[in-house]
Amino acid sequence: MKVEDGRVESGYADLKRAAWLEVDLEAIRYNLRALRGLIGPRVKIMAVIKANGYGHGIIQAAKTAMEGGAQQLGVAMLQEALELRKANIACPILVLGCSLPEMAHDIIHNRLTQTVSSVQTGKALSEAACSLGKTAYVHIKVDTGMGRLGMDVPRTVEFVMELQKLPGLVISGIFTHLACADEDDDSVSQLQLENFRKTLRELASFGVNTGIVHAANSAGIVKYPEAHFDMVRPGLALYGLPPYPTAFETISLCPSLSLKARTVQVKGFSRGSSIGYGQTYTLPEDTVLAVVPVGYADGLPRALSNKGYVLVRGKKAPIVGRVCMDQFMIDVGHIPHVEPGEVVTIIGKSEEEYISARDIADASGTIQNEIVSSLTERLPRLYMNE
Repeated sequence: MKVEDGRVESGYADLKRAAWLEVDLEAIRYNLRALRGLIGPRVKIMAVIKANGYGHGIIQAAKTAMEGGAQQLGVAMLQEALELRKANIACPILVLGCSLPEMAHDIIHNRLTQTVSSVQTGKALSEAACSLGKTAYVHIKVDTGMGRLGMDVPRTVEFVMELQKLPGLVISGIFTHLACADEDDDSVSQLQLENFRKTLRELASFGVNTGIVHAANSAGIVKYPEAHFDMVRPGLALYGLPPYPTAFETISLCPSLSLKARTVQVKGFSRGSSIGYGQTYTLPEDTVLAVVPVGYADGLPRALSNKGYVLVRGKKAPIVGRVCMDQFMIDVGHIPHVEPGEVVTIIGKSEEEYISARDIADASGTIQNEIVSSLTERLPRLYMNE
C-alpha cells in the first residue's frame, strides 16, 4: 500500500472496510533467519502458528514459516491443524493442546502428531490407529512447573513405559513448557529445566527412545541456549515481537504486523462537549475529533478508552471517550487539515513514530500476545512481500 499526504492510493480501493491489517511476510522470513543464527544449524524449528498465526493469518503464516526454514508447525488444537491440512500444508504438525478421545480418528487420518499427557488419550489414539491400520505419533508433555497440561515429573517414567506397550502408537517426541522464561528471575526456569533433564536421564536409563526433545518458547530460545535441545518453538519471536523487554539486546527481530484505518468523519467540537458512551470524556477546549472505524469487536481493547493514542501523519492523537464495538474517536485538533480518509496507524510506524503491540498492551494492562491474537477476522489481512 502506498500512502501520500496521509491518503491511501486507489490500489486498495477494493477493500470492503476502512480498516485493515498489513502483514509483512518478509519480516517473518527475516525473523526465522535471525532465530537460525541464534540456535545454529542442528536445532529444528517448530513455528507456532496457533490463534490464527498470532493474528497474522494461520495459512499465510504457516506457508511463510515453512518457506523460511521451519521444519514443523505447532498449533493449539485439532481444528487449527485440520485447517492447515485442508490448505494442502503437508509438513509435520504437532497439536500442542489436548484433544478428546473421539478426535483420535481425525488426528491419525490427517497424519497429525498429538500431545499426550494421559493414558486415556494414549489408549484412544492406539485404538484408532489399529482400526485404521495406521500409526499414531505422539509427543509426551511433562509438567515441570507450569501447572497446566502435562504429566507430573514423578509419574512420567511410569507413564511413558505404559504408553510404550500400546499397539500402533509411537512416541516421537517429549517436551515441557517454561512458565517464567520471560521473567527477570531465572530460578523457576532453571529448576524446570533440571527436572526435565532428570526425567530424560531416567527414561534413557530404561532404554526409552523419546524422539525429538524440546522445551524453549521464544523467551527460552533467547535466554537459555541449554534449553534448545533438538527443537525450539518460537511464537512471539516468529512475528518480531520481543518475548521480554530486553530481548532485542540479544537478537534483532522485525515486527511483521501493522493495524491501520482511515478516518470516516472529522468535525469540530466546543469546549465542554461530552464524548462517547457514558460521556466519560469532556473536552477541555475547542478541538477537532475524528472517528476511526475500529472497535473492540475487531480486537482493539476497550481498556484503551480515554488513555490510548494512535498516529496520524507521524503525530500522536489521543483516544477520547470509550472505545466502541466498531469505532473510536481521536483528538486531531493539533494536526492541521485532517479530513475524512486520513490514514490512522494503530499498530505500526507512521513517519518517525512507532506504536508497538507491547505499547498497546501496556496501556491496556495486558500482554502483547493477547493484543495480536485478539485481532478478529473482521479485519482484512493484506500480505506484503509474498
